[in-house]
Amino acid sequence: MSIDNRFTEDEQFLLANAPYLVGTVMVFSEGSGLGTIKEMYSNSKSFISGAKEFPNNEIISGILPNMTDFSDVREKSAALKEKSIEAFKARGVKSKEEMKAYALEELGKVEKLLKEKATPEEISEYNQWVLSIAENVAKAAKEGGFLGFGGELVSEGEKEFYAEVASTLGSDKKLG
Repeated sequence: MSIDNRFTEDEQFLLANAPYLVGTVMVFSEGSGLGTIKEMYSNSKSFISGAKEFPNNEIISGILPNMTDFSDVREKSAALKEKSIEAFKARGVKSKEEMKAYALEELGKVEKLLKEKATPEEISEYNQWVLSIAENVAKAAKEGGFLGFGGELVSEGEKEFYAEVASTLGSDKKLG
């Protein structure tokens, strides 16, 4: 059964937007100056890599653009960006704390939806994908320090947010 037959358009948006939101919150969980650019790139790269990492997962491959079709990439990316901006505006997100709460709330909705409509294997792979996005972003750049010297690879704020994401997904996995 195709993803279009299993999930409504709004549900597909939720499934696509929640992982990207998690990565975005991780980017802004700690100020990392120039490292923020690395983290933003890592978020996009990790998000798109879900199709490669889980090629048989109908949900992940269904919500991501077909990377061999540039027009599909452009169309799906633009649509996701537009709906994401609308959702932020509708929600009234104005701070890092509000963005974090919003991301966790959306992730909770995803978990409920997946339990209703997905197989255990699809849920496990989706959750692995979300956690890999969060981890890759957290480890993309050092926090603190000066001009790349000193600092720590993963900040306490990133560890805390990762733990909240993992808990929302029913995992006790820690970010080290």
